[in-house]
Amino acid sequence: MVIKVDLAGSGMTRVLLIALCCCAVGLLGACGDDETDSTSSAASKSTDAPLVLGAASDLRPAFEELGPLYKEQTGQEVKFNYGSSGQLSQQIINGAPFDLFASADISFVDAVIEAGKGQADTKKTYAFGRLTVWSPKGAKSYTDVGQLENVKRVAIANPEHAPYGRAAQQALEKAGVYTKIKSRLVLGENIADTQRLAQSGNADVALIALSLAKASDGTWTLVPESDHKPLEQALVVTAKGERATQAKRFVDLVSSPEGRKIMTKYGFLLPGDTAPESSA
Repeated sequence: MVIKVDLAGSGMTRVLLIALCCCAVGLLGACGDDETDSTSSAASKSTDAPLVLGAASDLRPAFEELGPLYKEQTGQEVKFNYGSSGQLSQQIINGAPFDLFASADISFVDAVIEAGKGQADTKKTYAFGRLTVWSPKGAKSYTDVGQLENVKRVAIANPEHAPYGRAAQQALEKAGVYTKIKSRLVLGENIADTQRLAQSGNADVALIALSLAKASDGTWTLVPESDHKPLEQALVVTAKGERATQAKRFVDLVSSPEGRKIMTKYGFLLPGDTAPESSA
């Protein structure tokens, strides 16, 4: 660097040559080290951060047990975002940063894959869900969907984006009561919200997932599988890189003997498994 200095009163200008190369190199080197450390730290945070799962609401009872077990095995926490499968799939398609999507219906997993947001080779059916007629503790219980014809308010999940709501509508249609009680249906945003509607008194009875019925104090009766289309529940990894590897570890846990024991406990069955007919 060349700096011209006008020395006052001397009548001349002297040129001072100042060599700053070593200082400049030192400063650049220091900046480079800081940037490397920052990048390394960011990468560490991205892999050490909790695993983020978008999961259908019927999975809450089982996944709340699987989460601590996963942390015990891997040291990593899991954050669950529960909702209706249709709404979660749209969030993922629109860029929601989930690492894994566990749906209550395989069609929503297919939609995520088709949109390029899921790894097709990780798609897996993890269970078949079951629908129940559920009543809160102390309320009148029902043993058949057809008995709901004269019930004042019946809660089901919104069929437009909730697989269990769609199955409930199909069961009601098969029983020949859907058109008769359509105006008296109370729609929940997801299957957990549907259960809350009955718990709060905003509905007299609810058609909900077996997993939620088994985890409650209410009474329930299983709806025959033949009354609705199969609730094939599937998942897919939506993360990439190391985050995808971590998500696959959770998938492995769900399929492990320990994981299957928990899933079966809440009524998530595989072909050949059987479920109790009622809470009695």
